[in-house]
Amino acid sequence: MNAPTALIAEDEPLIAAALRADLLQAWPGLQVLAQVGDGLSAVQQALALKPRLCFLDIRMPGLDGLQAAQALAEDWPDDGTPFPLIVFVTAYDQYALQAFEREAVDYLLKPVDAPRLAQCVQRLQRLLAQPTAPTALDDTLAQLRGLLGAAGMPGAAQPQPPRLEMIQAGVGSTLHLVPVDEVLYFEAADKYVRVVTADKEHLIRLSLRELLPQLDAQRFWQVHRSLVVQARCIATATREASGKVLLTLRGRPERLTASRLYAHLFKGM
Repeated sequence: MNAPTALIAEDEPLIAAALRADLLQAWPGLQVLAQVGDGLSAVQQALALKPRLCFLDIRMPGLDGLQAAQALAEDWPDDGTPFPLIVFVTAYDQYALQAFEREAVDYLLKPVDAPRLAQCVQRLQRLLAQPTAPTALDDTLAQLRGLLGAAGMPGAAQPQPPRLEMIQAGVGSTLHLVPVDEVLYFEAADKYVRVVTADKEHLIRLSLRELLPQLDAQRFWQVHRSLVVQARCIATATREASGKVLLTLRGRPERLTASRLYAHLFKGM
């Protein structure tokens, strides 16, 4: 049996070094393939090195741990490579930990203590030793749906901003006013969001994360971490063998892809 492999993503060097040392002490056969300090590097290295385990800090620059896990779930290759088992490393209080436990995501609370780490290692070893290796991707998708839906964690629910009715897209000295109801989809594009209607496209200087709370979630469905589609504009949804879903829209020629994380939105009635 090949030695188990791991990736550690933690932006605090001292904590990362301590976690690595403690892991290797608790699990001498473990091979740490990479140690990175931000979420984007975690995704890039995980996709390149294909570790069996990923230890992801929740709070990291750029992509946080949940966003990194989401990116991995969406971009993991369809070549049969096992999806890594993910352990979140968090400084959240007990309120948030209850949410993690409900979703069956393993976690390590900072500062990591030896008994809790040993418990986590034993659980991971049991999963890896199963005769039929767990398809961690399906489990992770279900877990991420629950965790990504736990908005405002930790702490009390945040007040919702007013619903957006009009998009203001500036081009030079001209301001275009686009009714939200005319938008077929929003797509993240670098530091902008593309606003696509049946016959026009606009760019707005706003992140998708900032835009989402202002949209009606019943009307606008997030179908990928970089894509939000107006549900009534979806004409067909075709599931692929990989679990992804191809979408056609009324009034547009292109086909869009819904990731495996959001494929559950498209089920026949």
